[in-house]
Order: sequence, then structure tokens, then C-alpha cells
Amino acid sequence: MNIILRNRLWSFGFRSTIMLYFILLIVLPIIGIYSQSFTLGWTPFWESVTDPLAWKAVLLTVKLSVIAALVNVVLGTMIGWVLIRYRFPGRRLLNSLVDLPFALPTAVGGLMILLLLGPNSFAGGLAEKLGFEIVFHEPAIIVAMVFVTFPFVIRGVQPLLEELDKSEEEASYTLGASKARTFFQVIFPSMLPGILSGAMLAFSRALAEFGAVVLVAGNIPGKTLIASVYIFGEIESDNAQGAAAVSVLLLTLSFLILWAVNLVQSRRHGK
Repeated sequence: MNIILRNRLWSFGFRSTIMLYFILLIVLPIIGIYSQSFTLGWTPFWESVTDPLAWKAVLLTVKLSVIAALVNVVLGTMIGWVLIRYRFPGRRLLNSLVDLPFALPTAVGGLMILLLLGPNSFAGGLAEKLGFEIVFHEPAIIVAMVFVTFPFVIRGVQPLLEELDKSEEEASYTLGASKARTFFQVIFPSMLPGILSGAMLAFSRALAEFGAVVLVAGNIPGKTLIASVYIFGEIESDNAQGAAAVSVLLLTLSFLILWAVNLVQSRRHGK
């Protein structure tokens, strides 16, 4: 009896600690942002959200995040395919480097992009000769977003390829299907949930990126000023309510994306 009681007390204490940690770390900050955005009422919140500068920053962030997610879909799918289906020297090293953006400080990533694509670099100098610039313009923001969200699609696709029943693929070849038809009718549908969830996570992560982008964006209002940098500027200007209002937009959008990711994954597991 004492053992059962102790086990129940330990289980209750463990669950309570986890819930308290979750509430303090995630729930309370989220509630704080929403409450801060509406401290002065609905009208100031709406004025902060519809401010032309804030609205342009949000729209630019969404547009560039979509582009970065699409780039990751193409590159991530191909890289995930190569790492699972092919064996070559250095494959394990490349596979381990996929997670580097998660471990590397984002500011360091922005500095790397600045050094590699800046005006004094070979690529930056070549781009200037061709009549366009990379750093301090939208292309640099997209590169930074792609860099920090690089692993999502790859890590979403790899386990699905590993779990794929090769007998289905072999049966398709036996029935006379070409490699292209087999890929799009047999392999690709199995990869699609990982691609979709990875793309949505990449999009959500790109929405909030600050460290890598702030060094290469130029931060020109209405042109290269994205939402995270705009929020930072509002905080520096002592406009916490305006910063919280824009943060609520991004946070709500991220919640919707995470809900969609969970829906895709639940359908996949329920299949």
C-alpha cells in the first residue's frame, strides 16, 4: 500500500512539475503578449496593426517566408532523397551537417551570409557587375531564411523514405511503370506528409527570424524591413503596445500553422 501511495505521489509530483514548467515557460508569456497588445483597448491595437509601416513589414515577411519555404521544399526533398537512397563517401558527415543551422547562433549565420555574398565578396562583386545586389536587399533575406529553416523538410522526408515499403516500388517497376511514374504515383504520396509538415514548420520559423536577417536585410522601411526587426525597433522606441500588436499577428499565424502541422501528422499516423 505504501509503495502504491508513493508511486502515485511521485507521478503526481512529476506531472505537476512538468505542467508548472510548461505554464511558466510558454503559457504565461503568450498570455502576456496578448494582454499587452490590448492594454489600451481595441482601437489602439487596430491602429498599431494597420499602421502602413507595420502592415508592409508583415506582408513582406509573409511573402519572403513563403518563398523560403518553397525553396526548402525543392532543395530539402532532393537532399533528403539523396541522403537516404545513395551511398557515397562523406554521406554521414553531410547528414550531420544538416542540423548545423539548429546549433549555430543565427547571428553567426547572418555574418556568414554577409561575408559570402556582401559587396566585398566574389559572389557579391559578380552580382554587382550583372546589375543587381544581394546583401541589404530581398535576396539576402531569403537566403538567411532558407539557411535557418534548412533542416525541416529534410528531416521530415527522411523517416518517410526509410519507412517506405520497397516492395510497392518494385511492384510498380514489374508492372512496367517508368521511374518517373513510379516516383510520382508511389513514392511521392508517401513523402508528401513530411514535405508539407516540413514546409509549414519552415514557414513558421522564417516568420520569426531575427538574428540572421537583421545583419543582411538593410532594414529599409517599406522595402527590406521585416516584422521581427520592426518589433525590435518598436521596443527600442518604447512602444511596447505596438510591438505586441504585431507580435500577436505573427503568433496567431504560427498557432494556425502548428495546428495544420499536427493535423497533417495525425492523418499520417491514422492512415
